[in-house]
Amino acid sequence: MDRRIPDAGRGRRRRLIAFGLAAAAVVAVAAAWAMFGGRGATVRVPRETVTIDAVTRDVFHDFTPLRGKVVPHDVVYLDALEGGQIEKVMAHGGDRVSVGQPLISFRNTELELDVLDREGRLVESITELQTYEKELEDTRLANAKAAAEIDYNLTRLGRAADRRRTLAAKDYVSTESYDQLVDELAYDQRLKPIQAQTDTREEALRRRQLPTIQAEIVGLRQSLKITRAKLDDLVVRAPVAGQLADLADQVGQNFNRGDRLGEVVASTGFKVNATVDEYYLGRVRVGQTASIDIDGRSWALRVTRVYPEVKDGAFAVDLEFVGAPPAGLLPGEAVDGKLTLGGDRPALVVPAGPFLDRTGGDWVMVVSPDGRSAERRRITLGRRNAEQLEVLSGLKPGERVITSDYAAFEKADRVDLTG
Repeated sequence: MDRRIPDAGRGRRRRLIAFGLAAAAVVAVAAAWAMFGGRGATVRVPRETVTIDAVTRDVFHDFTPLRGKVVPHDVVYLDALEGGQIEKVMAHGGDRVSVGQPLISFRNTELELDVLDREGRLVESITELQTYEKELEDTRLANAKAAAEIDYNLTRLGRAADRRRTLAAKDYVSTESYDQLVDELAYDQRLKPIQAQTDTREEALRRRQLPTIQAEIVGLRQSLKITRAKLDDLVVRAPVAGQLADLADQVGQNFNRGDRLGEVVASTGFKVNATVDEYYLGRVRVGQTASIDIDGRSWALRVTRVYPEVKDGAFAVDLEFVGAPPAGLLPGEAVDGKLTLGGDRPALVVPAGPFLDRTGGDWVMVVSPDGRSAERRRITLGRRNAEQLEVLSGLKPGERVITSDYAAFEKADRVDLTG
């Protein structure tokens, strides 16, 4: 019987081929790791594609760039106080207006009827309180009159009784008429303290109720005034002097209470609203100075408000002009300038560059003296502006660093500069 005899040489060749392929794969992976991520990796780049700057001792100017726009110092919004249908338009967007100037009048039949109904009920309540107040006064006068009449009777009857007492003793007058006179006098004498008690109680009641009644009348009159003023709210007036930036001006258009009608740019000047990189959030304070360039001239400003909310990597600040602002400013006009963060002072500086986006200022590629290579080195940066970086440690004067973008060798430790 025939049987296959294994070929030892062929098996050995297969193992060598497999080993060679595995070794090639390891070499390729190692090369890729060295090129793109491994420590000690070297990258070759043409010298003309990078920017190299020197580390120098210079004056560090502590500022940050500003980019903002001119905005009105004060904007007052116009809202419909009562709403309704526009009946008449007395001003338009762009017009200059004075305080209290009528701008729009509304027609609102439902409101007018409601005001009339409220007025009627308020007037009725006021009348009722005034009537009650008059009744209290009439009662006081009646009690005073009754007390006076009792005193008069006591005087009159006392004198008559004295005269008739002598005549009755001599039988010149009848005993019955004398007794009747004495009885009337005794009745009035008993009636006087009763009337006095009544006067005291009713006067105390009147004194307690009168201030309450008068206060209620004042409140009702104020409510009546407010109710009637609702009809005045159908006429929208300019709350401040200035320029109308916008205003609804379509006759017949309907608006609800609280709807926005337009806005008035007050005649209080302009300010600058600018954005600053979030890196400087902790260093910007109210009162710091800044400058902007308009038509080739520099204008001084002062920070008046810092908005701490960060949006899209920046926060906002408001700045006012120091002194008279430039003539001819327009709302929305774009301006550029510088915000001073501190005083200028000597420092070890390096020009700012795109490399910061990759390194965060933690390391930099330092160029060798012969200019053929650059190596990674950790550094510490202090203050920074759009043009300069303050070096605290890691570099010495005269050394050169790559300040252009590090995208091609972000993970490398060494860069060979070719060409």
